[in-house]
Amino acid sequence: MPTATATTTRAKRAASRTNRKESLASAKPADAIKILKDDHREVKTWFKEFEKLEDDAEKEALARKICQALKLHAQIEEEIFYPALRNAIADGDLLDEAEVEHASAKRLIAEIQAMTPDDRLFDAKIKVLGEYVMHHVGEEENEIFPEARESGVDLLALGSSLAKRKKEMKVKMTAS
Repeated sequence: MPTATATTTRAKRAASRTNRKESLASAKPADAIKILKDDHREVKTWFKEFEKLEDDAEKEALARKICQALKLHAQIEEEIFYPALRNAIADGDLLDEAEVEHASAKRLIAEIQAMTPDDRLFDAKIKVLGEYVMHHVGEEENEIFPEARESGVDLLALGSSLAKRKKEMKVKMTAS
């Protein structure tokens, strides 16, 4: 079982990585797909990390972090990314399916946020959420993103809008 010092050190390293990534992101504009893929990689790492945790406090903190990140990610996709693609890509059904997947994930997120690690199904719900998310990520990265690249949509401008909205939402979340 990790010591409190090891846990603190891991948390500091993670915060440092996040700060470095945010600094780099603000220095160079990223296209929308890069921003969304970065989110995908980050949350995928957290799901893997969750599987290894044994301490309930660490599990709860990471679960909250995963849920917040997924809510934020889904919101910027639904508000900005999907509408921008709606008339630009050939297969609008992909976007409809993605929105339905978001709705399912949001329901599960709400259930998880109402739980604690002491609840019998807490770990199972995180695992299933991870499976939903990985399925969704696969469809986005293999189907929606290639169509977006071919669509002629200005992905840099869209990336700027996503980054701006994401930053606004993070500030709002921190204030509450």
